[in-house]
Amino acid sequence: MEYLEFESPIQELHDQLEKCKLIGTESEIDVTETCGQIEKKLEKAKKEIYGNLTAWQRVQLSRHPSRPFTLDYIKALCGDTFLELHGDRNVMDDKAMIGGLGKIEDQSFMFIGTQKGYNTKTRQYRNFGMANPEGYRKALRLMKSADKFGVPIITFVDTPGAFPGLEAEERGQGEAIARNIFEMMSISVPIIVVIIGEGASGGALGIGVGDKVFMLENTWYSVISPESCSSILWRSWEHKEAAAEALKLTSKDMLKNKLIDKIIKEPLGGAHFDREETFKTVRKELLTAFKKLQKEAPEDRINSRREKFLAMGNFND
Repeated sequence: MEYLEFESPIQELHDQLEKCKLIGTESEIDVTETCGQIEKKLEKAKKEIYGNLTAWQRVQLSRHPSRPFTLDYIKALCGDTFLELHGDRNVMDDKAMIGGLGKIEDQSFMFIGTQKGYNTKTRQYRNFGMANPEGYRKALRLMKSADKFGVPIITFVDTPGAFPGLEAEERGQGEAIARNIFEMMSISVPIIVVIIGEGASGGALGIGVGDKVFMLENTWYSVISPESCSSILWRSWEHKEAAAEALKLTSKDMLKNKLIDKIIKEPLGGAHFDREETFKTVRKELLTAFKKLQKEAPEDRINSRREKFLAMGNFND
């Protein structure tokens, strides 16, 4: 397990526990009581640290290399029923944006999401989770196909932003994202959005319009990353912690400002500490939301979706 800097007290106690268990295994010494004391200290440290996380620490957790990615969720939810679909039927297949059909229980869904890599090779292959215009056009193609055949849509958001390269802009990056936002407002089937990691800028918004928008507890959603915000305001990345606080990008901030519909609780320490529990929780929330949305008439769903997003940013003095 890889630990972040603020998790060092937990790492020390975990190492002590492993050594204690090793001594008990390799010798005849009874270490049950000692291990029990360390376990109590470890549990207390976890509650203290994870119960008082700063905005920047949640950003760090959202980027943890062991955290589940989009394909992990899809595999856990669908098993072998997932069929990935490729290409935007115009330029290429964007590996940073994945999509396809799969089943949860007996219900078919169209799954779409941004995918990161696990190591240097796969990160390059997935372009670090930053989609090109072709990725958003592929996503829109799949969403329109789902709408045509009455298949509900689930999107998973985990991206540091859309790819900012010159070639992406030349091929219409801004237009592709704007087109997705526009079209998603009129799709008649239920759309459920889950932010599972980073939700940055237009890269997230391009697949982020839904009847229900959920955020996992240790994720963030903002127009800009803390580092980029710090570099603009202070001409340095050194103030990223202050920028994270000012941006109000955590799940609690998003719920308070009515920009999302619900926070999905994570296991103590984050989704990577207990993947199976995280998958079960997400599965339950998805099915519960779908069953409610399924009862609504398509016209009512579209109107509610539009009203929800149009109301964002309106305040009374």
